[in-house]
Amino acid sequence: MTSQAADGPETVAASRRSKITPEREREFFDAVLEQVRECGYDSVTMEGVAASTRCSKSTLYRQWRTKPQFVAAALRASRRVRFAGIDSGSLAEDLRQAARAAGAWSTKDTKLVQALGHAVTQDAELACALREALVEPEIAALQEILRRGVERGEVPADHPALAYIPAQMFGVMRVRPVLEGKDADPDYLVCFVEAAVLPALGLT
Repeated sequence: MTSQAADGPETVAASRRSKITPEREREFFDAVLEQVRECGYDSVTMEGVAASTRCSKSTLYRQWRTKPQFVAAALRASRRVRFAGIDSGSLAEDLRQAARAAGAWSTKDTKLVQALGHAVTQDAELACALREALVEPEIAALQEILRRGVERGEVPADHPALAYIPAQMFGVMRVRPVLEGKDADPDYLVCFVEAAVLPALGLT
């Protein structure tokens, strides 16, 4: 299913501003993402979100027109850089702090990624929004942590493991629920960093 906007982005954005408040928009976005997590993307309907937020479905359709557009907008609005502010002066400690931060939000994000798994292969806008919301900001922040470690001389710039740290961190968060039926909580991720990531970089 491919989403196609009948109006340009400026028209749609102006319509949103004129008809619903930012607080109400946030309520709609929170509701649709929570329903995606709990019910799966295919089970979510505009009617269901309208009922849960006590609005008419025409209000939602007027703002976003299709479910993929609605979910994509909600994803983009939920973009957060959760590793922001991590800078202890030590690469090893920064990675431990990043692991704790990742573990604190991994449950909600992993459920969302899993629930959107098939849908994002069918809709390019949805796939792009998912990357913008949950992948790219965190990878960029993690790469910045690694860059500072290189600048401080803790790791050589050409160390072959550097390129794989984001994949290691995000991969283990996503796969633990599949392999073990458990979330990658802060304790688990810190242990993973200490057992696998730091040794790969030659750090302790």
